[in-house]
Amino acid sequence: MATGSLLMTAEQLMAMPSDGYRYELIRGELIQMSPAGGDHGSCGGTFNAYLSHHIVTHRLGKVYLAETGFLLARNPDTVRAPDFAFIRQERLVQITRSEGFIPIPPDLCVEVVSPGDGRAEVLEKIFAWLDFGTRIVIVIDPRTHETIVYRSHTDVRTLTPSDTLTLEDLVPGWSLLLSEIFR
Repeated sequence: MATGSLLMTAEQLMAMPSDGYRYELIRGELIQMSPAGGDHGSCGGTFNAYLSHHIVTHRLGKVYLAETGFLLARNPDTVRAPDFAFIRQERLVQITRSEGFIPIPPDLCVEVVSPGDGRAEVLEKIFAWLDFGTRIVIVIDPRTHETIVYRSHTDVRTLTPSDTLTLEDLVPGWSLLLSEIFR
């Protein structure tokens, strides 16, 4: 939900006092994010646990939770926060400070569909991540039990709970039987 018509900067967003909500900044417009429901949190949390453990154990890079903002554009500013993000170790040198928003797009984003998310809204998020340079966007839908892997606008693969997800080119050696996240 848009909260106003005045354009805001990433610095203004960072300086906002906490009011219990999460926000994103889309082309300077402040967007309030609704709290997630139980299925959303459970599916996302389980996926995060499996993938994060492998990434951290093998020192492949850093993982980021939903509260982490990524500064993707300036004038007007865009700051987005996926449900989960990963940046490969070799790209971490591009991040010169730990405070503030991450100034580069993640290599991998995971978005978990919330009950109120419309198809157009979800696709807009996916394509924005890809357009800003994210290599892979994974969409987990707790309602349909589908996991959709986007590598581009046209390279899209829909998986079911009986499928095993691998990301060998980004997270070598990791795989997950998708039924694990929908239990």
